[in-house]
Amino acid sequence: MTRIRKQRDIIDRKTLEQELDDLVSWSGYSLQTRPKVLAIFKKALADGKDEVRRRLEAREANGMETVHANAFLIDQLLRVLYDFAERRVYPLPNPTKGQVISLLAIGGYGRATLAPQSDIDIMFLLPYKQTPQIEQIVEFILYLMWDLGLKVGHSTRTIDECVRLAKADQTIRTALLDARWLWGDQALFEDFKRRYRKELITGTGTEFVDSKLAERDIRHEKMGDTRYVLEPNIKDGKGGLRDLQTLFWIARYLYGISEVGELIEKDVLTREDVRRFRKAENFLWTVRCHLHYLTGRPEERLTFDIQTAIADALNYQDRKAGKGVERFMKHYFLMAKEVGDLTRLLCAVLEEQHKKRGRGFWAALNLFAKKPPEGFKLDADRITVEHDDVFKEKPSRLLQLFREAQLADLDIHPHALRLVNQNLHLVDKTLRSDPEANALFLEMLTSDFKPAQALLRMNEAGLFGKFIPDFGRVVAQMQYDMYHVYTVDEHTIRAIKYLDRIDRGKHIEDMPISSQVIKEIVSRRALYAAVLMHDIAKGRGGDHSELGADVALKLGPRLGLTEEETETVSWLVRYHLAMSHIAFKRDVNDPKTISDFAELVQSPERLKLLLLLTVVDIRAVGPGRWNAWKAGLLRDLYRATMERLTGSFKTAKIDVRVERAKQALRERLTEWPPEKIDAYVDSGAPSFWLSYDTETHARYAQIVREAKDNGKDIHISTRLLPDFDATEITVYTQDHPGLFNRIAGAMALSGASIVEARIVTMNDGMALDTFIVQDSQHSTFDNETQLKRLYDRIEGALKGTLYPARELEEAKKNTLPSRTGVFRVAPRVLVDNSASRTRTVIEVNGRDRLGFLHDVTAVLTSLGLQISAARIATYGERAIDVFYVKDVFGLKIDGESKTEAIRKALLEVITEPDPPKKKRKEKAA
Repeated sequence: MTRIRKQRDIIDRKTLEQELDDLVSWSGYSLQTRPKVLAIFKKALADGKDEVRRRLEAREANGMETVHANAFLIDQLLRVLYDFAERRVYPLPNPTKGQVISLLAIGGYGRATLAPQSDIDIMFLLPYKQTPQIEQIVEFILYLMWDLGLKVGHSTRTIDECVRLAKADQTIRTALLDARWLWGDQALFEDFKRRYRKELITGTGTEFVDSKLAERDIRHEKMGDTRYVLEPNIKDGKGGLRDLQTLFWIARYLYGISEVGELIEKDVLTREDVRRFRKAENFLWTVRCHLHYLTGRPEERLTFDIQTAIADALNYQDRKAGKGVERFMKHYFLMAKEVGDLTRLLCAVLEEQHKKRGRGFWAALNLFAKKPPEGFKLDADRITVEHDDVFKEKPSRLLQLFREAQLADLDIHPHALRLVNQNLHLVDKTLRSDPEANALFLEMLTSDFKPAQALLRMNEAGLFGKFIPDFGRVVAQMQYDMYHVYTVDEHTIRAIKYLDRIDRGKHIEDMPISSQVIKEIVSRRALYAAVLMHDIAKGRGGDHSELGADVALKLGPRLGLTEEETETVSWLVRYHLAMSHIAFKRDVNDPKTISDFAELVQSPERLKLLLLLTVVDIRAVGPGRWNAWKAGLLRDLYRATMERLTGSFKTAKIDVRVERAKQALRERLTEWPPEKIDAYVDSGAPSFWLSYDTETHARYAQIVREAKDNGKDIHISTRLLPDFDATEITVYTQDHPGLFNRIAGAMALSGASIVEARIVTMNDGMALDTFIVQDSQHSTFDNETQLKRLYDRIEGALKGTLYPARELEEAKKNTLPSRTGVFRVAPRVLVDNSASRTRTVIEVNGRDRLGFLHDVTAVLTSLGLQISAARIATYGERAIDVFYVKDVFGLKIDGESKTEAIRKALLEVITEPDPPKKKRKEKAA
């Protein structure tokens, strides 16, 4: 236990005892004196808690000192309380052997670690069955603790009951493993410890270890099975405190230790390993204590709002290369990685003690042609080293170890991984320029068998970032927003994993185009290298795409790529966001969009490579980031651009193409009266006929006819788009200014998220507006109740019986604050006259919120702009809405003064109010 400085400043037991004695010495204890007794204890507890917290926040104490101080405070209170109950409340002059009792701390409190808001687990240990006097003492202690506001987990058991219950329940066995004597009969506790070792531990080491590791795996699975998540659970998440505790439980169970430093003498961990353990433990406890203090509850998740507060409390300041909160979270993830390293090290020792060959031993041996490569050997079904100087003899073997494991589909022995970690100093300029070492790395990266697994192992061992220093800079690099789920290195390795799965035909059903395209590419090595490097320059304070392209030019030749491959990789990295930008923000039905993108890509091979890079990049961002809607947009852009690049793009004159579209529709509407066909065909402008295929035109014609035949002023039609996980809603009504704005407001009130809109005004003044919408889970908006509510609100908004602006304002007032409110998005408005030949493109970036689209379209309407198409997207907390607009005369917006007025008006409505400035804490002297 960490030595606690100035203990009496936290609690002075003698003074507390004297206060209680003074209170009851004359009259004795009674119900009348109980409130005063409680008040004395309350003051001692409050003063102690305040002092412990003050030390942490003033940076006079770290996390370990804080949790030990909290445990010390409760220890002393319980000792005084126990004595007071036994001597003053229920005194027994000469207790028999059956009337003694021992008070124990168990669980985390038993380890003398107590977080500010954690439960206090205690056990009253009895020699035999409970007596009336013991029951009275136990009840007095518990009731007073509850009155103090303490959260107490308790049990009253004999030693026999402890042993019996622990044999049947691993959780109880583990809690009792941490049992610590607090007060009472110490001989009884020693008897308990002796029987615990004899009847529970002896002969059950393997069973306990297997149980704890299995328990850990289940816990990890529930938490997402990765250390790198947006809001990690500091207690139960992978790499969290529970993992460290699991290591300690295993070591304590097998070696009988009471402190991790004792493992040095037992040759289990080195002095450096113990230092790393304590460093990780102290960091995690420090963070957890701040988390509890800031939230005032036993919160274990580092949510977005609290991450910034803790980073500030720990003095992580913003720098040019990144925010303070990003640096704090990077430190957190590095500590979580340390916990994983320590787990592997302990497993290496355990395997040395319990050597046994796995089922895959002989198969693995056969893969090595009966003999592993020089310097390596098989231990059970894992590859390891022949001796501890293997890497010193030939440093390239550091990479060869991972390559051989990949080739033979073997696990790597923890001892070998430990040696890798200890020999990372061998990774220097000489090794990085070694052709053999670079060839091994490129072979792993481009292998057709589990390249992501090989890279993940290298990253966990610390070798990846040492061998590729540029990659090392993004290890544990958090992307502080709601869109990116993983750190940059985790995201990159996941992207390679998705690419490998596509390569091996594992995504034919959900990604058919990519699965076909990957069979056609020539530059396979360049593609894998581009996926590796696409985010390699993040966190450097500039455009990571441009900086990454420069990295690729230097790194490509080093890895053994040809000049052509290196140039391709550099191009892909530079433009790896271009395809998603065009697909999600631009109107793909606009011919100029396709011609501009085709001019950028220039070749079918580059288009194929860029499609694959874009797909795996999005897939690897996190769960739910890839959906059928995005897949459909990319698919449409890919096909249209490939048509342009291969010469199959329609190049007939506009009037000829318009007549072809009209004739194709006439041939589809064979059952229509000729006069109705003529009336409908005449109502569409040339741009309308060029924007859709024949099937879409036929569907729109049917919607218009149904509305007119039934005399409907407002006609709403719905169609599910299963290939896009979306719903198409078409509104046919009289056009008027602000129509889009009213519909957007109605949809926002109904929980329908617009992802695309196409606005058409027919020659007869009718609007034929189509909206692609999804629900809050990015899926089809198809619930009948939801749709009915949506129809009613659209009709109400258009008829003037519903006022979306007023309703949305009221809804905003009733919306609870979100933990994601910590994210700020710099507002930005771009007005582009070059993206389309006939329309001005306005891109609006801002913090997503209820009614964002409604507010933006209200401004556009007030400025007299006509919206003809829109692409609506959200990336976590960021809304990016793109509008194709014309002025009141049907022309582009011209003139700097007009575009500036648009920018100013839109910025005003999307700019968030400044948050209150944080007061800097004065560092304690």
